[in-house]
Amino acid sequence: MRKLRLHTHTMMPGHARNPHSVQVRNSHELYYLRMQRAQEKMERSEKPKKERLRVCVATCNRADYSKLAPIMFGIKSHPDIFDLEVVVLGSHLIDDYGNTFRMIEQDDFDIGSKLHTIVRGEDEAAMVESVGLALVKLPDVLQRLAPDILLVHGDRFDALALATAAALMNIRILHLEGGEVSGTIDDSIRHAISKLAHYHAVCTLSAERHLISMCEDHSRILLAGCPSYDKLLSAYKRDDYADIIKSWIGDDVKEQDYIVALQHPVTTDIKNSIKIYELMLDALVSFNKKTLILFPNIDAGSKEMVRVMRRKGIEQHQNFRAVKHVPFDQFIQLVAHAGCMIGNSSCGVREAGAFGTPVINLGTRQTGRETGENVLHVRDADTHNKIYHALELQFGKRYPCSKIYGDGNAVQRILKFLQTIDLSEPLQKKFCFPPVKECISQDIDHILETQSALSVDLGGTNLRVGIVSMKGKVVKKYVQLNPKTFEERIELILTMCKQAMADAVHLNCRILGVGVSTGGRVNPQDGVVLHSTKLIKEWSSVDIRTPLSSALHLPVWVDNDGNCAALAERKFGHGKGVENFVTIITGTGIGGGIIQHNELIHGNTFCAAELGHIVVSLEGPECMCGGHGCIEAYSSGLALQREAKRLHDEDLLLVEGMTLNNKEQVNAIHLINAARLGNSKAETVLHTAGTALGLGIVNILHMINPSLVILSGVLAVHYETPVRQVIGQRALLTAQGTNVMVSDLEDPALLGAASMVLDYTTRRTY
Repeated sequence: MRKLRLHTHTMMPGHARNPHSVQVRNSHELYYLRMQRAQEKMERSEKPKKERLRVCVATCNRADYSKLAPIMFGIKSHPDIFDLEVVVLGSHLIDDYGNTFRMIEQDDFDIGSKLHTIVRGEDEAAMVESVGLALVKLPDVLQRLAPDILLVHGDRFDALALATAAALMNIRILHLEGGEVSGTIDDSIRHAISKLAHYHAVCTLSAERHLISMCEDHSRILLAGCPSYDKLLSAYKRDDYADIIKSWIGDDVKEQDYIVALQHPVTTDIKNSIKIYELMLDALVSFNKKTLILFPNIDAGSKEMVRVMRRKGIEQHQNFRAVKHVPFDQFIQLVAHAGCMIGNSSCGVREAGAFGTPVINLGTRQTGRETGENVLHVRDADTHNKIYHALELQFGKRYPCSKIYGDGNAVQRILKFLQTIDLSEPLQKKFCFPPVKECISQDIDHILETQSALSVDLGGTNLRVGIVSMKGKVVKKYVQLNPKTFEERIELILTMCKQAMADAVHLNCRILGVGVSTGGRVNPQDGVVLHSTKLIKEWSSVDIRTPLSSALHLPVWVDNDGNCAALAERKFGHGKGVENFVTIITGTGIGGGIIQHNELIHGNTFCAAELGHIVVSLEGPECMCGGHGCIEAYSSGLALQREAKRLHDEDLLLVEGMTLNNKEQVNAIHLINAARLGNSKAETVLHTAGTALGLGIVNILHMINPSLVILSGVLAVHYETPVRQVIGQRALLTAQGTNVMVSDLEDPALLGAASMVLDYTTRRTY
């Protein structure tokens, strides 16, 4: 037998192989070596390759495709990991709604199945029949495709049919955007799909918490963000946005000078949603701006809404362009550069926030949704005036961009999450029920009170911090003398707030945010004191929000003390439920706040409610603002103190029954006591002060015509009667019946500062 020789080559750094480096092994050693290698090769060949995950994505309409498309592109880009199947059903296949399945084909996706599942009629019965028809057709498709997992989005009735069919056929379900709250039948459908789903990809932390509270397994919930944000955050800054605006709205339309309108029916209240839709159209016609209006979705009531639109001639109106569908990438551009978006589409409360586009949300369809500060809610209206006023407030504004619903990395997270799904795990999902205690009863008053705010009142003399409950109770209050310098004030505010936050834990109060009430002119949007009063020196052009928010890790709201008093009355006082009223603060100075159509009025330069500086006399005493004859120069505590000192210097203040030691400083209280004891000079001063305040209020009545005037502050009770008399003598006949009341609130500044926090964090609506 010829000898077999095995050549082994050893590579040395910097050297080539040496063909003469040969080691001879005997035949037995070589035999076993060859057998070992053959065994290893056989084991490698027998080891199964990891199969691709078969993912079926089912899309029902243009809205859910905008969320699913980024995921579909991501799945398609990994053919070695995923096998993508696409099923199209619902309104995608209806001509009246744009035959939007074509955009899926244009995106180069192979549609495996098209299911005509919509029963026309656009009413409640048609929706039910459509669900039934989908349930009849889906089993054959799902059985043929045999996916490992089905992706279902949102809260549409079509999606409910998909989830029901897949669950009954033992197909794993990944539900996108579950756990959210909107306030219509969509909530019930969304939560029902969540209960059928095995896995969840949610957009917000609140949605994740909602699912956990619904007993879903935390380990199967992914906080991903909204998939559409991945596309819009990177794509909306296109160079050709101006061309897109021109192609859809008109050649003469400029950026931020048009409106995007999209309103859908609310299936649980069709009659009211059609009324709101009609009022929206009336308001848009009156507002006289170019408007792109999209047709409503296919829900019950949509046919009536289209009839309303056509009856009003919207499709032929020169200011309107009515369309059935806009491709999502172009729709992004239109929303991003619009002067305002109006309607009840989830796009308004979700995607529009990423651009800072102002939004007016109409009706109840999105009640409970998390929103940025760009959204103004109009829950109901009897005329188009309220919607028109909302357009005036919102059109052309710009807000900070919000990333509540995503940071642009949702698809990447979802793809990784899909790869972690273990198909060998039992299919039956488990619910994580909380332990049941013997006593589970709760008191609603206790629940409400635990949600609280930190209030800061920056006064001329004292700095006050309070823990304020949802019901308006000041749970605990802290008072210190107000330091003179900016640095000392901020340091003291932080110290007092941190102490209050520590105490809040023991008081069972959950702090939602910080509200600051301060004198002077305030920009509440930026949290900046623009110009302060002379009482609080070195407090101008100061950013209060940033240092407090950074140090306390809480959201911070800032506003003028007069505005805060009005907010306090609206939430806790006489103004509760009143649409139009004015609050007048009578204290060291004179201030106030105006509530018009349930909205606090700030004005163009944030001085709309500087009521103390309404001039009532051309040659009156000098005011601290530098002018003459202001209400504050007559009726403020400082004005009364000035007059009291003058009378005292002339020995005309003290009467029988009054005493004043040498160390005691003369103030307004001494003047009031002297008048009460019959001092005619003091009575004249108070009468003049009351008349001046009354004249100023008459001017207010003639300008904005409120239904209620609330007098607040330490001097309010002394001014109520003279103000009523002046209104009766000087006001126009139709304004003489205006109600005048004295506030019952003890701490309007603290309560008003708290209301900014509580109203926003608990989504106050009006």
